[in-house]
Amino acid sequence: MIENLKSRKLLYWRGNFTYNFSMEYADMIHEIILEQVKKRLSRTYRDIRINSKGVKSFEYEGFYPDMILGNHGMELALLEVETPDTISEKQADNWKSLSGLGLKLILMIPKDHKVRVTDLLWSKGMMDKVSIGTYEISVQMP
Repeated sequence: MIENLKSRKLLYWRGNFTYNFSMEYADMIHEIILEQVKKRLSRTYRDIRINSKGVKSFEYEGFYPDMILGNHGMELALLEVETPDTISEKQADNWKSLSGLGLKLILMIPKDHKVRVTDLLWSKGMMDKVSIGTYEISVQMP
């Protein structure tokens, strides 16, 4: 895998072919985290519906969260995956709207942004309505 840093597009090399995916690096991380969370939560929740970046397939009361978690035909939780680029005051307002829908709201955030997100949640008065999960990407070489 070769990363073109200027355009932040990923180029995959295989044999004589180079595959150019126009997905932004942050969007790719977002999708990878969604898939990993889905795998991990599939034991707890039987019905997992995913709205990929830019695709609005599954709606809950007028909102399109990244993931809707349910069991036996009932929605139980909403999950949002955030990257460093998407954590902002505007996004915190979106979290506030989602947390007011009556379901559990789970935020998956980068581990090193937990303090910033916690401060945003306290400032918006919703720290008690949101669960926070963290992720980090680690590369280990032999």
